[in-house]
Amino acid sequence: MPARRPARTALAMAAVALLSATATACGDTGGLRGAGTTPTAVSPAKLWPDLRPASSPAFPYDVSTRETVKGITVPGDDIRKVDPVDVVEAELKAHPDDYSSKGAYHATEARMRECRPGGDRARCPLLKPYYRDLTGDGRADLTLGFRLYPTNQLAVRVYTVERHRLVQVLADNDAIIGVELAGRALIERSPADISGYEYRTTWLWDPQQRAMVFSRDEYLHVGDGRPSRTPSPSASPSAAPPASSPATPSASASPSASASPSPSAR
Repeated sequence: MPARRPARTALAMAAVALLSATATACGDTGGLRGAGTTPTAVSPAKLWPDLRPASSPAFPYDVSTRETVKGITVPGDDIRKVDPVDVVEAELKAHPDDYSSKGAYHATEARMRECRPGGDRARCPLLKPYYRDLTGDGRADLTLGFRLYPTNQLAVRVYTVERHRLVQVLADNDAIIGVELAGRALIERSPADISGYEYRTTWLWDPQQRAMVFSRDEYLHVGDGRPSRTPSPSASPSAAPPASSPATPSASASPSASASPSPSAR
């Protein structure tokens, strides 16, 4: 799981300080006023130019994940013909340290049995699957979400098909309150440490790494302390948006795979 907390805490402190300074300086809400003479542009001042380059990243962060799913076949290379329950169970089998009786998500394995015919669907941790071309190859990819019991976290996974094999190209676990697809970007919304704020993490396809990579982590004010809510467009098996408009939101397959647990340390 990405070690996102240290960087996010620092981001939150900086944002609060900036907002405080802005509030102090913006008390006048009158009409138009001259800003005075335009200051001369000054190039950035480089501090401590003799600093030795760091030998390792400041925080460990899994910017990309790529793993071939064992034991899963893809009939006709059509990812829609793959059973999502089989996909999740393959992950449980491949990572026993996380899902066994002593693992952090041990209750997930027991509840996956409820996803099969005859089970209690209300107890099934697997959420509705969504299909959209996120890799730009013209074929639909699979986005899955499943709850990580007994924690309040959600697992978000993206799969594609390569050479007749199912390949996982995104794996992220977090306390998530919403997931969205915008063009070929996947955006996760998570509760922040301060009431009225939330984190939004964006993942994008990287053709060099052949995976969805961490692209942006934003810290946003969303209102009066209650988590923001966004419309949940219905899923559709329609084709992905053209490559010429990768950043244009589409309502064709925007997942509302939202877990609404209380925030916890990730």
